[in-house]
Amino acid sequence: MLILAILSGIAVMVYANGVTNSTNTTSDLVYYNGDYYNGITAPFGRHGRGCGWGFGGSITVSQEYKDNVISIAQNDSDVQNLLADGYNITDVRPIISTVVEADGTVIMKATTAIVMLSQDTTGRAYVTVDVEQAKVTEIVILTRTVIEK
Repeated sequence: MLILAILSGIAVMVYANGVTNSTNTTSDLVYYNGDYYNGITAPFGRHGRGCGWGFGGSITVSQEYKDNVISIAQNDSDVQNLLADGYNITDVRPIISTVVEADGTVIMKATTAIVMLSQDTTGRAYVTVDVEQAKVTEIVILTRTVIEK
């Protein structure tokens, strides 16, 4: 049971750092530390999470799940304002919670997701969506200003 719990924790950490999308297109590219990566090939820990151990894994996310999360996000007025300001949805990353029951049964469920938005090279937004309650719970907007002289 201990090994299963450890492996589940590792799988969640790996998953949070790179999700396999069932169909990868140019719109699935995500910006990390100055480079664009497909959601599954961003180096582990490259963007500040994880320990940089270098191992990888993948979880396939259905298009229906992504569409549902995007629909919830697009119904939020603040997200609508970001989209009107030129932000584009670049990725959906489910956050998987793992519970180990008393009998050792492991239950994994993606009840929350992060919708990533980008605006050219100057802005990023991370929208947290509670899938079970069908609402946006948090929006983090990061902007970058470069003054060339």
